[in-house]
Amino acid sequence: MKTLVLSILFVVVWFSRVWAGDEVPTVMSNKEAIDLVQTHADYVWTLVAAALVFFMQAGFALVECGFTRAKSAINIMMKNLMDFSIGSLAFWAIGFGLMFGVTKTGWLGTSGFFLSDFTPGGDPWVLAFWMFQVVFCATAATIVSGAMAERTKFTGYLLYSIFISALIYPVFGSWAWGSLFHGNGWLEKLGFIDFAGSTVVHSVGGWCGLAGAIVLGPRLGKYTKDGSIKPILGHSIPLAALGTFILWLGWFGFNPGSTTAANKDIAMIFVNTNLAAAAGAILAMFTSWTKFGKPDASMSFNGALAGLVAITSPCATVSPLSAVIIGAIAGIIVVFSVIFFDRIRVDDPVGAISVHGVNGAWGTLAAGIFNMGGTSVKIIGVQLLGIVSCFVWTFVTAFVMFKLIDMSIGLRVSPEEEAEGLDFSEHGGNAYPDFGVSAYAQK
Repeated sequence: MKTLVLSILFVVVWFSRVWAGDEVPTVMSNKEAIDLVQTHADYVWTLVAAALVFFMQAGFALVECGFTRAKSAINIMMKNLMDFSIGSLAFWAIGFGLMFGVTKTGWLGTSGFFLSDFTPGGDPWVLAFWMFQVVFCATAATIVSGAMAERTKFTGYLLYSIFISALIYPVFGSWAWGSLFHGNGWLEKLGFIDFAGSTVVHSVGGWCGLAGAIVLGPRLGKYTKDGSIKPILGHSIPLAALGTFILWLGWFGFNPGSTTAANKDIAMIFVNTNLAAAAGAILAMFTSWTKFGKPDASMSFNGALAGLVAITSPCATVSPLSAVIIGAIAGIIVVFSVIFFDRIRVDDPVGAISVHGVNGAWGTLAAGIFNMGGTSVKIIGVQLLGIVSCFVWTFVTAFVMFKLIDMSIGLRVSPEEEAEGLDFSEHGGNAYPDFGVSAYAQK
């Protein structure tokens, strides 16, 4: 039976290489055939996973749109389209080289700009790897959109999407992930664990969102002079729910795909990813139920996302039981974090800072605490160093960037434009022309 399977593999590989125009040796050993099939499978799995992560753009767009008001729905969809489009070009031109190029210092790459590592006839792995990495970069960039929703100038958004994709995200990424290609980041050398990016991707996006929300200030009417907080309800919980399910699905590419290899390791990563999300949703539901008297839908959705963010770093290095614990704690954290940021008057319409920034940090710490290979003060210390380094680099750089944008082309729309809605003022349109807008939505 084994001989028959190997013979079939040999024939399939032989014909595929003939079809592709490759030079085919007259004799190929069983090992060569198996290795070639494995290589092709690695390419296919990595690109399928990249497609799943790309689909998360739709999930982010729907969650943000559902959690915000109808009068800015077009603006939100345009931002989620453009941060991927502009981010792809910026990452191709500059970001990929900074993140994965050759480095002697461990701080940033110095080669591979404009995909110069690829030459016709050369190894195409750089193309598959770039495709998987660019969708990660887009995830970090699009997280920021939610924290700054309903009051950001479209031109300002386009500009900061370039900087995040070309500089802020890649530089920290090179510290933690550079050795995945040509580099060797200083955090990696210390043993920093962040398998799929709780900090590299999610905390970077969350801390950029925090900086942007602070520079922008809250939406009109969110906080009253007497110190009370006025809820500004989203216009479509069903859209937010659909977006949550899409993101959950996309995470099965995000975490297992980070193996960039079609092997048995992905099974446990799939299981850990799912268990953490489920535990996060349940604990966020019960926490909000206890806190507010009712099981809050938006908190439950964010609980699932918080569990997914938290398990992203340790998904390959913890047991399923640990994944449940990590996700459950994330579901509790996200509820109290959202309340905390509201109390200090940081207006985050979708809870992006809490879901991605705070729980990205928790997941990265959890990777050290629950590590199946054992934990120690040194391991936890390195994890904390990575978390703090990410916050300092990302928040400070993003804050300066947003301030410069605000002082130059402007970052926030006028009060009149914000009250009218960004769909009309920024795009000259109406997402729901056949429906009336309530008096509440116009406030």
